[in-house]
Amino acid sequence: MPRNIARRQFLKTAAATAVAGAALSTQLNAAPQAGSPSASADPAQMPRLFAGCCAYSYRSLLTKGQMTYEQFIQKAVELRLDGVDMTAYYFKSTDPAYLAHLRWFAYKNAMPFSGSACGSSMVQADAAKRAQVLGEIRKWVDVTDQLGASHLRVFAGKLPQGANLKEATGWVVDTLKAASDYSGKKGIVLGLEDHSGVSQSADVCLEIMHRVDSPYARINLDITHFIPTPTQDAYAQIAACIPYASVSHIRDRFDDGTPIDMDRVWKLYADAGHKGYMSVEYEGDVHGGVPAEIGVPRLVAKVRELCKKYSTA
Repeated sequence: MPRNIARRQFLKTAAATAVAGAALSTQLNAAPQAGSPSASADPAQMPRLFAGCCAYSYRSLLTKGQMTYEQFIQKAVELRLDGVDMTAYYFKSTDPAYLAHLRWFAYKNAMPFSGSACGSSMVQADAAKRAQVLGEIRKWVDVTDQLGASHLRVFAGKLPQGANLKEATGWVVDTLKAASDYSGKKGIVLGLEDHSGVSQSADVCLEIMHRVDSPYARINLDITHFIPTPTQDAYAQIAACIPYASVSHIRDRFDDGTPIDMDRVWKLYADAGHKGYMSVEYEGDVHGGVPAEIGVPRLVAKVRELCKKYSTA
């Protein structure tokens, strides 16, 4: 073979090999690494964690008239949030025209409602009062429906004097079952918050979920409220409830003031393949911290960073 032909053939082969090698390298680098959020192709195992914020975080401004719900929605856009939770206490009205306006305003700003929240307490010793609470929850289900949201936070409540935990849990189960039957017809999930009172332990929250046995009854998982027991610290209780979690409320300290290992918490959610909003509920100003105008953006920044780290979305 003439020398110049052999040389051209060598260069052609070498170039083709280099291109193939580069393509293989790109494919390997693009492949998910073991243990990363996107390593599993199974949708059930892919965590989708979105940064949200509860209107409650700005309660001081909202109650004083220094912030409107429209301004709260715009603040959420400024903070690059994925959704907002509309707390019932601060609605100017529940008139259908006003709710329709808020729904339109949120859509115009591309800010989804992660849900709404009411303060109705289901732990009532009197049957007539329990019926009244059920009516209140149904009312807020209707409000949530008009907003175009799919989640409503509800409370169990504090144990009444003279009542025991067993019977109080039964009252919650009966009311939540009836309420979720109603909300389910509208496609709305009721999230029972693990809050001070009857539902402040994972065991009770899970018992209620099992007994209600409805896809429309879930746990509005506030990571700060669980009381450690000899067998389960707060992190173990969070992990136990994640499979039933709807919206999650986020602060960076437990109720006793102990800092929360946020990275550890997000990993628990990611390992469970959780899909949902991680909604900031700032209370630092109550405990001598900085005002919401400073504290909320700081906490939102942490939440956004962790969602980016652990979510496939």
